[in-house]
Amino acid sequence: MNVEEEREKKEIDDERESGVDEPQVEPEISRRQQPWTEQITVRGVIVSIFIGAIYSVIVMKLNLSTGMVPNLNVSAALLAFVVVRTWTKLAHKAGYVTKPFTRQENAMIQTSAVACFSIAVGGGFASYLLGLNKKTYELSGVQTEGNSPNAVKNPEFGWMTGYLFVVCFVGLFVLIPLRKIMIVDLGLTYPSGMATAVLINGFHTRSDKMARKQVRGFMKYFSISFLWALFKWFYSGKDSETCGFADFPVLGLQARKFTFYSDFSTTFVGAGMIVSHLVNISLLIGAVLSYGIMWPLIGQLKGHWFPNSLEESSMKSIYGYKVFISVALILGDGLYNFVKIMGYTIISIHGKRKSAVSDENKGLEDLKQNELFLREKIPMWIGVVGYIVFSIMSIVVVPIIFPQLKWYFVVVAYILAPSLAFCNAYGAGLTDMNMAYNYGKVALFVLAALAGKENGVVAALAGCGIIKSVVSVACILMQDLKTGHLTYTSPRAMFLSQVIGTTIGCIMTPLSFFLYYKAFDVGNPNGEFKAPYALIYRNMAILGVEGFSALPRHCLQLCYGFFAFAVTVNLVRDISPPKLGQWLPLPMVMALPFLIGAYFAIDMCVGSLIVFAWQKRDPKRAELMIPAVASGLICGEGLWTLPAAILALAKIKPPMCMKFAGS
Repeated sequence: MNVEEEREKKEIDDERESGVDEPQVEPEISRRQQPWTEQITVRGVIVSIFIGAIYSVIVMKLNLSTGMVPNLNVSAALLAFVVVRTWTKLAHKAGYVTKPFTRQENAMIQTSAVACFSIAVGGGFASYLLGLNKKTYELSGVQTEGNSPNAVKNPEFGWMTGYLFVVCFVGLFVLIPLRKIMIVDLGLTYPSGMATAVLINGFHTRSDKMARKQVRGFMKYFSISFLWALFKWFYSGKDSETCGFADFPVLGLQARKFTFYSDFSTTFVGAGMIVSHLVNISLLIGAVLSYGIMWPLIGQLKGHWFPNSLEESSMKSIYGYKVFISVALILGDGLYNFVKIMGYTIISIHGKRKSAVSDENKGLEDLKQNELFLREKIPMWIGVVGYIVFSIMSIVVVPIIFPQLKWYFVVVAYILAPSLAFCNAYGAGLTDMNMAYNYGKVALFVLAALAGKENGVVAALAGCGIIKSVVSVACILMQDLKTGHLTYTSPRAMFLSQVIGTTIGCIMTPLSFFLYYKAFDVGNPNGEFKAPYALIYRNMAILGVEGFSALPRHCLQLCYGFFAFAVTVNLVRDISPPKLGQWLPLPMVMALPFLIGAYFAIDMCVGSLIVFAWQKRDPKRAELMIPAVASGLICGEGLWTLPAAILALAKIKPPMCMKFAGS
């Protein structure tokens, strides 16, 4: 440990042990109940657009490469704090007086930014919308029954933006009438929203020294990550798939053939530092089970289970096993958790009715938070009118964009959406699990079966997006309202911030998508941006249309086995003692390397090892600095994507190619 680290560690220990923080200027202002109009600032809107844009690019990269995106709410709150602190410092040096940075403004920026990049996470750009393009159609097998050549709609900025506007805004209004019931009466915790609030409150009550350490840590690792990405680019040559650090054979050349290599991605290392150890262990188990054992064995059965003449990318060849076994794991995990959360929700609602918490049992802090939350109410008519207006717009617009999805299907979807949104938001409030994708998958299979062979695939994928978007956006809003509740931020300010962020996201997300789509080979199963969920979702739709006839030989039996495995593992985890259950893998996470490969699991496990070692060596400093370091690693390489895409569009190739070959 160097001298600087020793000094920083001593300062952190002294500040934590003394319990005396050097207060910042804003705590009293933060606690004062400002008018909600003052909580939304021009500075906050500008910063939220900046953060939302950056994270949209980063999230899109993660989505298109692996399909797995960690929860970045805390990271967004941290970056908001860093940017505004830098803003105010520069303004003061220039001689300008700035408005104090309060926790309410911090919450507003975080809410708006998260609303923006959440559309990049769940807007379907790497799943159900991309699943409609020609490349995914071809990868699914041109001769595959149910995979109609008419079920193709290539990405375009116009229809994608219009679709997002009508389906995402509906979700903003659906649960407004129930916000008091869910936040105050039922007292739902919304762990992610609460964690973000705790972090924001900590920023604005913590000493300046500790805040500066986080800012310095973020900037340091942001710079390292950005420069490392630039360094890697120089060696990626004309063919980025075989040149440079993209497939560095850390475990040997033979292992590299089965995707056991590292691409030294600081984005994945940072993501590995944020997610739990269990997620990374599950990824590694899935990688070993699939690319280490199953695919080599099934590959040896070529000529027996599938013809020798088929290309490896054919859905009737080994690629079909990769896709459908991944689907089986995802569906098994999703169905189990869907049933569990629904049951938990029903039981919990019944229990809450019997044992409502009275105000007498609440502390003074809770009463103050509730008083502000209820005083700054959002009129019910806004929720009702907004939901009706945007639903009507969606009923008109969506069938124009997707003629295969009949208007009456959209009507039924919006009749059912409020109850589904409530169930999902309630379950998320209890368990922190946003099950929107599972509600979307249920809609996908129902619509695929109802719409028929010719229209089923498009109707299923577009309809899946409607249900998923409404349910997800409503859940995110409730999480953010919980954050506002705990940071003394007006619900009106939080709602308007969500509207601002959603508006920005509906424009920014398609732009970030086309940045990749135009500059890189998105959807190439052998490339960097595999977009695995696009293929998975399209094949789920085909499965819904055709049934099991779409599966290659013996694949159905394997799917049964892995579906049962997913259900069994979840069941055993829930009934086992916590010491045992915490080590059982997550089937849905295991499914990702089944299709993508092992390389990103290795990088993410490196992130876990860093966290583990840091927590063992210096737990206090680790607690303070891990979010900042991880955010810096993710943002640095993520931001490099912008100049990399510009260089690719300008057809400027890296000057050198580094390759590895056997001796």
